Amino acid sequence: MEYKQHLKKDKKLAPVLVEADHVIKKRKNTPVRLMASIISQQLSTKVAAIIFARFLALFDGKEPSCDQVLACSNESLRSIGLSQYKVHYIQNVAEFFLTHKITDKQLYAMEPEAIIELLTQIKGVGKWTVEMLMLFSLGQEDVFAVDDLGIQQAMIRLYGIESSTKKELHTKMVAISSKWTPFRSYACLHLWQWKDQGAV
Repeated sequence: MEYKQHLKKDKKLAPVLVEADHVIKKRKNTPVRLMASIISQQLSTKVAAIIFARFLALFDGKEPSCDQVLACSNESLRSIGLSQYKVHYIQNVAEFFLTHKITDKQLYAMEPEAIIELLTQIKGVGKWTVEMLMLFSLGQEDVFAVDDLGIQQAMIRLYGIESSTKKELHTKMVAISSKWTPFRSYACLHLWQWKDQGAV
């Protein structure tokens, strides 16, 4: 694929790209994708998947509308294993999308920084959460999740990055990743895969 030819110019990254090609595509129902990201915060992938399945079960196994989420009681949402904070954050997402009449099509057409600026207005939604949404749901090919622990660990190992502060680490990571533009999302996907396979 085109992205691999570009990323292989980084000789240290090239060996990480041997796995199958990744595909980045748009997914519908952005508010539910954002709710899934909130559910997954500070949880393993496996546990997050279980709780998200319970979340869908509250709505007969289908992805709910924002109105349906707001109509669901706090007790029902708490019963699937969500903290009170996450219940409020999920409700915040539903209210924000309804109030501002945000559509998938609108988000697909926006620039990354504009998406981050818009959605981080929602209490409980930080920059990392929006970056995950852009990468996995909005089809953005040039997302670099500098705050992601997995990406940090992978790049420290792969590039031998030494830093005494988080700011210094971020600066060095961003400098390295600048060579990957406009395909930084794919680099992140391969780095996560490399890490998960025991490289770190």
